[in-house]
Amino acid sequence: MRDYLEAEHVLAVTSGTAALHLSLLALGIGPGDEVITTSLTWPATANVIVHCGATPVFADVRRGDLNIDPERVAELIGPKTKAILPVHLYGQPADLDPLQAFGLPIVEDAAHAAESRYRGRKLGGLSAATCFSLYATKNIAAGEGGLIATNDATVAEAIDALRVMRRGHGSLYDIPVAGYKANLSDVLASIALVQLDKVERHGVIRQRQFELYDEGLAGVPGVTPVERDARDTHAYHLYAVRIDAEAFGATRDEVQQALTAENIGTSIHFLPVHRLTAYRDRLASSQPDLPITDQAGAELLSLPLSPAHSDDDIRDAIAAVRRVQQRFAA
Repeated sequence: MRDYLEAEHVLAVTSGTAALHLSLLALGIGPGDEVITTSLTWPATANVIVHCGATPVFADVRRGDLNIDPERVAELIGPKTKAILPVHLYGQPADLDPLQAFGLPIVEDAAHAAESRYRGRKLGGLSAATCFSLYATKNIAAGEGGLIATNDATVAEAIDALRVMRRGHGSLYDIPVAGYKANLSDVLASIALVQLDKVERHGVIRQRQFELYDEGLAGVPGVTPVERDARDTHAYHLYAVRIDAEAFGATRDEVQQALTAENIGTSIHFLPVHRLTAYRDRLASSQPDLPITDQAGAELLSLPLSPAHSDDDIRDAIAAVRRVQQRFAA
């Protein structure tokens, strides 16, 4: 994994969530601290900040790729800010250079982005820690698990101490910190290594499916794919589109229901975290409105994508989207 991620240290843990949590702890994030992140993500990204005793502060996203907007991050940095946690949404790297210019530790949520490169540089050794997921839906799927990549030996040592409690040899042992039981099992690690051998072949299939969607959905009123930056290498993890209710003739939720009736499975990535029950009453006092995030959360729809799908499967999904749009527009 070190060779693949082009990082000096890669530590395997029980989940992508554990990877984020241990990385923040290794950087000393704790009570009274704030960590700036995006609300357009799976709740685990924010949960781990809370688990450290810190407060997540959500920055709005860019309209095009829906990744965290460095300009909005700049507006939120204050004396309590101790780290930034960007998400590489759908496999499109967030814009790291302007984030790193702030001089704060960065923990990257790369759960969608194992194959990604930012401006030609492999995600994994670009920040204090980069966290990957090996969950069953991910491009490298062990069923469950996570990875932490870093070039910082001090960070790696701190994470290693936190992820495994039993140390030393024989009957004598010691622990440097009150850590966790968060190491990846040998069985899941073996599965991950086998899946790693399939990444390149699967990536070709996923890219082909993206191209089919781009071509097949072009010109459909009210359907806009989330933008990708040609300067970067996309992981092709999720193909998400935005549904403009006025142009399409129906809301995202109505479109999803109609596609289900057409036997096309879809999902929503994601509902904004700051709108979820667990976070409505615990937002930071400095939390601004997030208009772009809120709009995207009402419009996003992920279409079927998998190396297990054939080209005809993708064409079926495209045809169903077109039929549904024509019915609503009639």
